[in-house]
Amino acid sequence: MPLIDKITGLWRKQHPVLQENHAWFRQFDQTKTLREYDFVVFDTELTGLNSRKDEIVSIGAVRIKNLRIQMSDNFYVFVKPKGRLPKDSTLIHRITPEQIKNAPPLDDVLEDFIRFCNGSLIVGHYIDLDMGFLNKATRKILGGTIENPCIDTLRLAQVFKEEEWGNYYDQFNYNISFNLADLAEEYNLPKMETHDALQDAIQTAYLFLFLVRKLNRGGIRTLKDLYMAGRSWRWLF
Repeated sequence: MPLIDKITGLWRKQHPVLQENHAWFRQFDQTKTLREYDFVVFDTELTGLNSRKDEIVSIGAVRIKNLRIQMSDNFYVFVKPKGRLPKDSTLIHRITPEQIKNAPPLDDVLEDFIRFCNGSLIVGHYIDLDMGFLNKATRKILGGTIENPCIDTLRLAQVFKEEEWGNYYDQFNYNISFNLADLAEEYNLPKMETHDALQDAIQTAYLFLFLVRKLNRGGIRTLKDLYMAGRSWRWLF
């Protein structure tokens, strides 16, 4: 079978919600000012960190428009995993089996979350972890992955540290913490409840805006500037 037919066949197998998502980013302009983009800041709570066996149990997200957090424009849902909820997960996230007993499966909420993200750049703290689990689910349930460009606030925080410390910055100094809660305390940001997907997303949103404004002083105005400064953008296929 010719390659073009194989590609066309794969496209036809993709869920319409993915086709809609891909259409948003088919021609994407990196040169607009940061204020002109919409961002969705999101976080997941997981049964564990093993990407082969662990699952998403909660998704939280909040939108940023005009570089302002839109508290009322959010997405928050518990998800019932296919397997049992480990006790360690309950201790960390304080999500109990009773809370997720009647929660919808991920199959029922995934489309709504992707539509919530359409047209927006995705922001997260250590975004690779969350996007890894999300795209694993979209491949299995919807037949492909989303194409939103992603920005990692952990990487932006590292860039800001490098600017602050100049030649004295040591990335191997283990006294430096890039934990989300520690960064929020260090930069005197509003403190949210930890290990809650929506609260962590809001905390990350505050951190993102703080870092963008600080980095802006160094001449970062456009999305491309931000990318060049931190190499923080990546396409996740």
